[in-house]
Amino acid sequence: MKRQRDLIYSFGVSADGFFAGPGGEIDWATPDEELHRFHNDQTARLPASLCGRGLYEDMRPWEDRVVDPAVTGITREFAEIWKREPKIVFSRALDRVDGNARLVRGDAVEEVARLKSEPGGDLGVGGAHLAASLIARDLVDAFRLFVNPVLIGGGTPYFPPLRTRLDLELVETRTFGRQVVYLRYRRDR
Repeated sequence: MKRQRDLIYSFGVSADGFFAGPGGEIDWATPDEELHRFHNDQTARLPASLCGRGLYEDMRPWEDRVVDPAVTGITREFAEIWKREPKIVFSRALDRVDGNARLVRGDAVEEVARLKSEPGGDLGVGGAHLAASLIARDLVDAFRLFVNPVLIGGGTPYFPPLRTRLDLELVETRTFGRQVVYLRYRRDR
């Protein structure tokens, strides 16, 4: 039987469960060098990333950092990885996308189900709103949380409210130098 591609939701989260603060801020999730290298490695392994409009717009400047002489080391490495990586952007508000991106204006759930059935490596999904719609339809197979030692009290939750329970299996943990705890879960199907 053909193995279906996994969809991986990976992002920083506050200790109280938020992806971003009330004003959309994520400054509390800035990685140190060790964690940045880990993110670079994980991102480089993905054949494509799925983004909502907000994440695409937030990440678009990374592609320009490749030519900025002030950007060096691990940060430049990430910029190069991000620029190379194909992005599939789900948005009804955008008219076009730039760089190595493809715009999908139709039903995200339908398109992601189709992408998962194609041959190839696992896919990453970023952005809480896009991920929420895919989690609600049980299309996310793995969750990679980077739990930051901060309580922000509100904002955008990492996990959406669910109608039914989703059982998870913890398959890996790791603590990074700045006390960020990595938790990797798989859907227990």
